[in-house]
Amino acid sequence: MDRVSYDALLWLSFGGPEGPDDVLPFLENVTRGRGVPPERLAEVAEHYQHFGGVSPINRLNREAITAVEKELAAQGIELPVYFGNRNWHPMVEDTLARMAADGVRRALVFPTSAYGGYSACRQYDEDIERARAAVGEGAPELVKLRQFFDHPLFVGTLAEGLRNAHAQLGGARTVFTAHSVPESADRASGPPEEGGRRYSRQIAEAARLVAAEAGVGAYDVVWQSRSGPPQIPWLEPDILDHLDALHAQGETAVVVCPVGFVSEHLEVVWDLDTEAAARAAELGLGFARVPTAGGDPRFAELVVELVREHLMGAPVAKLSDFPAAGCTVNGAPCAPGCCEPVKRRG
Repeated sequence: MDRVSYDALLWLSFGGPEGPDDVLPFLENVTRGRGVPPERLAEVAEHYQHFGGVSPINRLNREAITAVEKELAAQGIELPVYFGNRNWHPMVEDTLARMAADGVRRALVFPTSAYGGYSACRQYDEDIERARAAVGEGAPELVKLRQFFDHPLFVGTLAEGLRNAHAQLGGARTVFTAHSVPESADRASGPPEEGGRRYSRQIAEAARLVAAEAGVGAYDVVWQSRSGPPQIPWLEPDILDHLDALHAQGETAVVVCPVGFVSEHLEVVWDLDTEAAARAAELGLGFARVPTAGGDPRFAELVVELVREHLMGAPVAKLSDFPAAGCTVNGAPCAPGCCEPVKRRG
């Protein structure tokens, strides 16, 4: 059977400000329609100002794209890579218009999230639908690549970092972190008949796989970066509260592994390297943080392996029994009821 041909790869990400004047407009894009109060936006904006109003995410994406381009070339795959964002320039609508003008008719899409869930998966489908609608007639067909939290290269990269961090400290407690979401959003992240695909269960499975490969026995899974109103239950415990609890239990050191993230963007640098590291110092806890997988050369190999699944029918590489999911065409959900948005009360 003939394989479907593709003209390009679209790298689709979250976006981030690249200067002080970008910060509030960027945050307004992120929170549009969510009723986040201005004082909360100002609080988050202050985090960015600690770094000159610049998030590292766009730079990191460009570096990762360069690595992927080199890996594609090394494997003899001629596929130009385009870069588009959900919330800040280059906006995906503008990128898709350029792709159409360049003659791209069918492209694969790599979203920079390893997991399912509304923000991590379904919202990228919405980005694709919105961008194609903005371009209109002649918009390229877009096929989104699958989730990869259980890919051997993703797991192996984090496991190596975890072993190295433990070698620095010795006798430390392992703590895996991921972005918290409302409990209602977590329940909506997998159809009822496939509850095992919930975002929180995917995070737990990735942590289990990384710990097993690293040879780590005891570990905890906690959450970070909560941004919602206090009356709405979110996944807990928070990393800072958990550090307090570990200290009270007599732990003397902690290794933190951001299993839920793929790059060293602001939520990792601020929530872990700034706030969590400071809390650990206050408590007298030794502290080490595992690098995210996105900066490792194996990450580019992972992306190209996902591409090869479509171009060449390469086997699906995964370490868990979770069903492969997240692969969509033109933003159509991969399964009924999967990663549904939570209805907000007005």
